[in-house]
Amino acid sequence: MAQIHTVSLLRSTSNGIFLVELRQYFPSQIETISPFIDRLMDFIAKFRRKDGSETDIEIALSEAVENAVVHGNGEDHRKHVYVTCRCSSDGEVSIAVQDEGRGFDTGTLHDPTASENRLRTFGRGIYLMKALMDEVCFEKGGALVYMRKKPNAVSAAERKAG
Repeated sequence: MAQIHTVSLLRSTSNGIFLVELRQYFPSQIETISPFIDRLMDFIAKFRRKDGSETDIEIALSEAVENAVVHGNGEDHRKHVYVTCRCSSDGEVSIAVQDEGRGFDTGTLHDPTASENRLRTFGRGIYLMKALMDEVCFEKGGALVYMRKKPNAVSAAERKAG
């Protein structure tokens, strides 16, 4: 599994918060997804206090990476998935996942909770990302997704219970 790791300690902000950034890329192969997610979650855990939202981050990250490998790059091992993860000392996590595909029309996404879509075997990944993260946006025609989890954010389980 070829990966390039670049870890950077970025400047401290005016309020004393520092950022750590990890940049990686890997070939678009299904078998690379799980080990990659495990390593990235270990990285995040080093810089973020546990607040119950770790599983939300992991699920959203898994969905974004799987979408990039399967849909964006068509599992073409010659194409790569590029991931940048920033962790701030206050607990915020920002993740960008980019593939080499042509993207998709984000306006054509179907609501997987609608009765006519419930039996479909696809179409839940982006819904989950949006439900589990505090911010999700797409650029480059959908080939790039940005996700953010704010510090001490309420987990999906807590939102549902509350």
